[in-house]
Amino acid sequence: MQPTQLPLKDIHLPDAISWWPPATGWWILAVLIPLLIVFFIWFYKRLTRKTAIKTAKKILAEIKRDTTRDNNQKLCALSELIRRVAISLSPRTETAGLIGREWLAFLDGPVKGSPFSEGIGQLLADAPYRKTPVTELEVSQLISLCEDWLKSQEKQKR
Repeated sequence: MQPTQLPLKDIHLPDAISWWPPATGWWILAVLIPLLIVFFIWFYKRLTRKTAIKTAKKILAEIKRDTTRDNNQKLCALSELIRRVAISLSPRTETAGLIGREWLAFLDGPVKGSPFSEGIGQLLADAPYRKTPVTELEVSQLISLCEDWLKSQEKQKR
């Protein structure tokens, strides 16, 4: 047999590697990355929520124990604390602009009844305009109401 008559074919290169379908590792990454992003966002929100409530409870206990402040100063500190916690836990656009009755109605949301709109919680909106000074009993009732509100914030899922 002569070399020109042999049934040989010329050298050929393999086909180029296609980018589709991707390897299994890329599919796993495509699923894991969004899941990890969602998990970290959820974890961050949960952590900041717990931290805000825990810090608020400490500050509320300090306000309760503080004997150097008078009742009006305690009331102002309570109002500021509740507003800061509400802004930390809820979207700023929903809570920062609330005043008066709207603010008290927002605070009534997570607690039973309407203790802010119709009860002792009205002090948060009305105290600066009252003719009579705030009594020690009213401040202690408002502090316990604020404690209940903070407890209801812990249970509330957002």
